[in-house]
Amino acid sequence: MSREDLARMTKVEVVVRGADAALVSNLLTGSGVTGYTSLSGVSGFGHHGFHQGRLLFNETDTLALLIAVMPDDRADAVLAGLRTLFEYRSGVMFVSDTYVSRPEYFQ
Repeated sequence: MSREDLARMTKVEVVVRGADAALVSNLLTGSGVTGYTSLSGVSGFGHHGFHQGRLLFNETDTLALLIAVMPDDRADAVLAGLRTLFEYRSGVMFVSDTYVSRPEYFQ
């Protein structure tokens, strides 16, 4: 299978504090994104230092990674919402083109 047989979409990966994961989730679903993957307890190092994953009984002080794939026409609303969120909250987003074999899953 080559990329010519696949449908191009936009992938958005968002890393936020665990306490802010629900805000991102609501933004995604409110923008018409039909699904996403959420990983809690993510470890990492960045501008705010090292973040330890897997704190016992506390997922709000760790980092969360949310990954969503969407048609290009939904991406602009998601990106605008995330930019607004990042004016007040810490976090980072990564945006890239991706290719999927079943585009109807993302409509």
